[in-house]
Amino acid sequence: MKKRLVLSFLVAQLFCAAIVWAESLTLEDVAALKRVTAARMSPAGDRVAYLLQVPRKLYEHDDGKPYHELHVTDLEGNSRPYVTGDIDITDLAWSADGQAVYFLAKRDPEADFNSLHRISLAGGEAEPIFTHLNDINRIYPASDGVRLAFTASGAPPEKVKELAEKGFKALVYEESVLPVTVWMLNLQSLNAVAHDLPGSASDFAWSSDGSRYAVALAPSPLVDDSFTSRDIYVVDSMKGAVQSRLGSIGKLGAFAFSPDGDHVAYVGSVNVNDPREGRLYAVSSSGGMRREIVPDYLGHVHQLLWAEDAQVRWIGYRGVYTDWATADITDPRPIGQAPQRGPIIRFVDGHPGQDKAVAIADTPEHPGELYLLSDGADPVRLTDSNPWLADRALARQEVITYKARDGLEVEALLITPAASKRGGNPLIVVAHGGPESNYSNGWLTWYSAPGQVFAANGYAVVYPNYRGSTGRGVAFSKLDQHDYAEEEFNDLVDAKRHLVKQGLVDAKRVGITGGSYGGYASMWSASALSEEYAAAVAFVGISDQISKFGTGDIPYEMYNAHSLAWPWEDWLWMLKRSPIYHADKTRTPLLIMAGDKDPRVSPSQSLEMYRYVKLRTDTPVRLVFYPEEGHGNEKSAAQYDYSLRLWRWMEHYLNGPGGEPPPYEIDHASRLEPEQQADE
Repeated sequence: MKKRLVLSFLVAQLFCAAIVWAESLTLEDVAALKRVTAARMSPAGDRVAYLLQVPRKLYEHDDGKPYHELHVTDLEGNSRPYVTGDIDITDLAWSADGQAVYFLAKRDPEADFNSLHRISLAGGEAEPIFTHLNDINRIYPASDGVRLAFTASGAPPEKVKELAEKGFKALVYEESVLPVTVWMLNLQSLNAVAHDLPGSASDFAWSSDGSRYAVALAPSPLVDDSFTSRDIYVVDSMKGAVQSRLGSIGKLGAFAFSPDGDHVAYVGSVNVNDPREGRLYAVSSSGGMRREIVPDYLGHVHQLLWAEDAQVRWIGYRGVYTDWATADITDPRPIGQAPQRGPIIRFVDGHPGQDKAVAIADTPEHPGELYLLSDGADPVRLTDSNPWLADRALARQEVITYKARDGLEVEALLITPAASKRGGNPLIVVAHGGPESNYSNGWLTWYSAPGQVFAANGYAVVYPNYRGSTGRGVAFSKLDQHDYAEEEFNDLVDAKRHLVKQGLVDAKRVGITGGSYGGYASMWSASALSEEYAAAVAFVGISDQISKFGTGDIPYEMYNAHSLAWPWEDWLWMLKRSPIYHADKTRTPLLIMAGDKDPRVSPSQSLEMYRYVKLRTDTPVRLVFYPEEGHGNEKSAAQYDYSLRLWRWMEHYLNGPGGEPPPYEIDHASRLEPEQQADE
C-alpha cells in the first residue's frame, strides 16, 4: 500500500512537471487558433464541405475579421482546400447533384456587395454567377437543381453611396432598416424574383420535393422582433403564396420539414416568458396543435435533423455535455440519463435516410472541428485544424458542483493551475452572458477568457452555470427572472467560496470577468460585492438597467424573458439592480472595455460606470473603447489587444504590486516589421 502511494505521488509530480516544462499555451497561440465554423453534408452523404476560420496574422495583415476558407473532406478525414487565402466566405451549400459547392463571398474589395460563386468538386477556379442588389445573407439550393432560394434585403436607397460622399448620410433610427426578403434565383436564366411575404425573413427550409418551403418571419427587421415575435410560415415555392402559419410562441430556433412533407419539427419555447428556445415540437405542415416530442427535458434542445418520416434526430445541451438522440413524433417520451462524456456538439447537418451526419464539436483539448456521427458509434473526429496544439501542455479541466447559499446545486467547469499551490492560487471567475446561456465541458479558451493561458501561469479559472443559465430546463432558466443581480451573482461568489474551502484558492486574490450579461456581473461584483474581488474586467456590460431599456435594441426581449417589469413600474427597484447605484462601494480595481458601435449594450453603459466610479471613489478604473466594434470584438487585432489588457489587469492586481493601474499603453509598435514602422 505504501509503495502504491509513493508511486502515485511520483506520477503526479511528473505530470505537474511535464505541464510546467512543456510549452504552454500563450495569448499569441489563442489569437492564431483556427476553427471549423460551418459544415454541409453532400447530398449523397459521402463528403462534407466546411468553412475554416483563419485569424489574420498579427502585425502583418491589415485590420479586419478572420478569413473563412472553403474545404471539402471525405468521411475518412482526407481534406482538400478549395478556396483559401485572404477571403471571407459567409455561407456555403451543395449543388443538388453534389458535383459543386455554392458559396457567398466578396472577392473584389471594390465591390459594394457579396456575390454567389460556384466551384466544381473536380477543382478549378471558382466562378461568380450572380450578384444581388444588396448583400445576400444565406443560400438554399432546391432539389430540382434549377432554383436557389436566398434571403436578402432589396436595393438600398438610390445613390446612397454617392450622397454619403457629399455628406448626406443621416440615418433614421430603426425605420431605415430594410426588411429581409426571400428571393428565388433561376440558376439557368440568373433571374431573381422576390416573394411578397408578411414579414422580414430569416431562417428557411425546403420541403423534400421543392414544392414548398418554410420560412421564419418577424413583423419587422428589428432585432427585438427577431428574438420575440418570429413564426414559421409554409409557402408555395412557385407562387410565393402563404399556405399556413404554424403558431410558434416566444423565441424560435431551428426547423425542418419531415421527408414526406406532412410535418415540421422545430425548436421553440414554452411561452413568451421562456428565456431561451429549447423545446422540441412537431406540428402538421398545414397548421394545428403542436406536440412536444421530448417532454420534461432538463436541458435545451439546440438543433434537429429528420431521420425518417416520424423520426427526428436532435442535439441538446444538458448539464455540461450534449445529447445526440432520436425522438418519435408519434410516441413522445422523456430521454434517459444525462450524458457524462463526449465532445460538445455545437452544430449538425445531414439528410433523411442516411445513417451518418456531420457535426462541429469541441473538447477541452481543442476548439471546433468536424466530427462524423454514425448510428451506434462514438463520434469520430475528421479534421485537425491546429496540429501544433498537440505540443502544448494544457491544464486539467473538470466538472464540479457546489451548493449555493440557499441550497441550490450549481454546476461549473474548473481549470486548475498547471503547478498548483494548496490554498495559494489566484482565481478568475468567468461569468457567461445571456444569462440564457451555459458553459459545456468543451474548449473554454478564447480571446476574452483565455482560461488555459491563465492556468499555465498559476491561476485557477472557474466557469459557473449560475441560476438563469440554460442546459437544466425551463424552470432553472427562469430562476433569475425579476431578480436581477441578487441570487444569480451570489452564485458566482459561492463558487469562489467553495474553491477557497477546498483549499485551492487564495480568497484575497480573486478576479472576475465576463461579457454582456457577464459584463453586468463583473460591474456588479466590483461594486455591490466589492469585498469579494481583488480585480474585475467588464466587457460590453450593463451598468444601468434603466438606461439599458432606453438605449439597447432588445427592450421587449428584456421585459419578456428577464425583468418582467418596465422601469417606470418601479424606478427605484430597477435602479438598485444597477451597478451605478452601488458605484460608491467600488473598491475593486475595474477595467471596462466595449465596442463603440454596440447596438445591444450601448457604449454609454460603460461610460456611465466609469464616470460614476471615477467621481465617487479613488478606486482604479479604466475605460477602453474599440472603434467600429459592436457587441464583442470581431477583428483579429482588437481581440488580441483585449486579451493583452485583460491579462495585464489581472496580473497587476492578483499577482503584482497592485495600487495604481498599469500603464495604459500597449507597445504594439515594437512588434511591427521595420519596413512597416518606416512607412508610418
